[in-house]
Amino acid sequence: MAKNTSLYFRIVEGRNLPAKDVSGTSDPYCIVKVDNEVVARTATVWKNLNPFWGEEYTLHLPMGFHTLSFHVMDEDTIGHDDVIGKITLCKEAIGSQVKGLDSWLNLTRVDPDEEVQGEIHLSLELLKDTEKIILRCEVIEARDLAPRDISGTSDPFARVIFNNHSAESSIIKKTRFPHWGETLELELDPEELSEEGTVSVEVWDWDMVGKNDFLGKAYLYIPILYDQDVQKLSSDYLVSSFVSSGKLGALRLKVRLVEDQILPSLYYQPLIDLLVEDSTALTMLEEVTTVESRQDVAMTLVKIYLGQGLVVPFLDYLNTREVNHTTDPNTLFRSNSLASKAMEQFMKAVGMLYLHEVLKPIINRIFDEKKYIELDPCKIDLNLSEAEVRDSSVEMLQSYLTSIIESIVGSVDQCPPVMRVAFKQLHKRVEEQFAEPENEDVKYLAISGFFFLRFFAPAILTPKLFQLRDQHADTRTSRTLLLLAKALQSVGNLGLQLGHGKEQWMAPLHPIILRSVASVKDFLDKLIDIDHDIGKADNTTELVIKRKFQRSLTVKEAYLHKYKTEGPQLLSRFAFKKRYFRLTSETLSYAKTPDWQVHSSVPVQCVCAVERVDENAFQLQNVMQVITQDNDGQLHTMYIQCKNVNELNQWLSAIRKVSIYNERMLPSFHPGAYRSGKWTCCLQADLTGCSRTHSAVTLGDWSDPLDPDVETQTIYKQLLQGREKLRSVAKQSCGAECNVQLTKPGQSVAARLLAVILDLEQAHTQHRLGSTQPEGGWGQHPAPMQLSFRYSLS
Repeated sequence: MAKNTSLYFRIVEGRNLPAKDVSGTSDPYCIVKVDNEVVARTATVWKNLNPFWGEEYTLHLPMGFHTLSFHVMDEDTIGHDDVIGKITLCKEAIGSQVKGLDSWLNLTRVDPDEEVQGEIHLSLELLKDTEKIILRCEVIEARDLAPRDISGTSDPFARVIFNNHSAESSIIKKTRFPHWGETLELELDPEELSEEGTVSVEVWDWDMVGKNDFLGKAYLYIPILYDQDVQKLSSDYLVSSFVSSGKLGALRLKVRLVEDQILPSLYYQPLIDLLVEDSTALTMLEEVTTVESRQDVAMTLVKIYLGQGLVVPFLDYLNTREVNHTTDPNTLFRSNSLASKAMEQFMKAVGMLYLHEVLKPIINRIFDEKKYIELDPCKIDLNLSEAEVRDSSVEMLQSYLTSIIESIVGSVDQCPPVMRVAFKQLHKRVEEQFAEPENEDVKYLAISGFFFLRFFAPAILTPKLFQLRDQHADTRTSRTLLLLAKALQSVGNLGLQLGHGKEQWMAPLHPIILRSVASVKDFLDKLIDIDHDIGKADNTTELVIKRKFQRSLTVKEAYLHKYKTEGPQLLSRFAFKKRYFRLTSETLSYAKTPDWQVHSSVPVQCVCAVERVDENAFQLQNVMQVITQDNDGQLHTMYIQCKNVNELNQWLSAIRKVSIYNERMLPSFHPGAYRSGKWTCCLQADLTGCSRTHSAVTLGDWSDPLDPDVETQTIYKQLLQGREKLRSVAKQSCGAECNVQLTKPGQSVAARLLAVILDLEQAHTQHRLGSTQPEGGWGQHPAPMQLSFRYSLS
């Protein structure tokens, strides 16, 4: 039974941040760390003490984690960026919030010289006789320690302390990944030992001159040596917390932890079959889910039905139900119903590449030109002529809006066929329900409401959140995008509400909006003019899915810097050459330019590790390594530098996803480089890695391959939470004496759903009891008889 740990976090906004610049403002951005490893960096919001980011991430961590931290920084164009503050959350605190955490949290102070990071691998045992007690601690190794020397490394040693007794390990010089393998012993009197005692292991950086630098501390509790219950250690990964006065400002965060044990596929098949065979199961599912969870449920269902090749009938059922229950056409799809959320998530799942093709050239033009545009007289700069600003603004907005509309209405052939078919079915259902002449436009509004208002307009408003740009827009460009998004919403509403709002200063754009109505209707007519038999909806969807996930599809491509290992050895930091990399499901290749003949190609099936490289290896940031194995079993390493941490994480995630099912994945690796007969990370010559690999740690993305087992597990958990409601409905339909644990022909859907989730619950219990495994270490060390654990330093 596989373990699936997913960490979702959304960095919403900040407030009352301190000013770090002479202008009285700051340029804040956030760095997100999981166990002190940077996993994301938000865009910078320039000159703002109350920034809005709205950036969200999903991180898949099969091996779990200890802490999640958010560091708020002030970007400086000259010198080092300033640290504003941080928020640290331990795994237990996040997991205790069943619905997730959603609140404002005060920032705490950060001293960059005292930041603790890393883990230490220890083994502890008690040796007793009648006269004395020996406390034996084997200090095995540590990883990812903080750099304290100008070389970017440290000279670490460990110190074991109990009461007034202490012992120290040897000093390992110039490394952040020390391997000691030393046993330290403390001789104790029996009276000193109590079941409340605590052993501490400190790690220090040795300095020849001055004081040694503190690197971190781990606590080992004496009770574990009495009951020897490994499971009780899960709460012993402690992180120091601080109470902040709020002077550093606050962040609004949304964080949710999902930990699941995923059963083999055959256990989920009855639930999938029930969802596919009886659409009324969707009605029951909507009734037992909360409004807060509806978006997640909608996305999960979209993925399940995409995987089954039945997404068109799925959407058609939800939309038909929504349309038939709506009496006022003005309220159609206005609520956060399962149908509305499913259509939104469906468009993102299958239409993001299409959206990029249509909008990216125009968005890039707007960002590059950075025109000052304003129509609201209350917002026009008082130092400028209002008439001149308004005239130039109208001209530029008309130009941008015309380009956007022309690009959209000319994109019929680019639109994914499955999206066109879904809209065709929606058009048909609305036309049947609202057939009166006065409701002639409703069938257009139903489609344009999703297409323009919930897909294209939000992408124009916040291009960063739709991956159209790497950075948020500056204040001037953001205002332009807002005005264009408002105008496009009016286009999506077919101009029916023009002149009825408070923003009458938008009137100069009304003529172009009204002129576009006819072309938009014509576009929508062409969009749904696609040959399709609803009885074969699954075939159309399957065709799209196969095309989307076919083996030859390009997953990612960009200019990166590759380490040049051929020829004479160059100075390490200058040995990276710019190359154009292309990743497909079959190969990772590179050339001088996109048009050049491929210089080298590595089969994805030969990849056995994709990992970060320690900064000290090349004195460079954002370097990763791709380790491959040839047919003779020889390992080869390719070093690649990315332009920033986000690009690094995206490439790590992309290569890991296409190689995740490879059979020859390495359990460990060296985060350093091999020089002068030894590795820079651990100073060992051994090829066996000194740090565990992270081959299954990936970032969630709209383009992810489908995982039916994980998606169905999510639906099972939702149904499990609504079990009592299902039981009540089942008893109403078949009587109090019915046995809901037995699936029989003619049973109600509620009873069948209840029987399926009871079976899954039982299967989870059986697998959980039969699959408890002890956790191993990082390297190739045999497990000792005594207790052996990894501790986060704090």
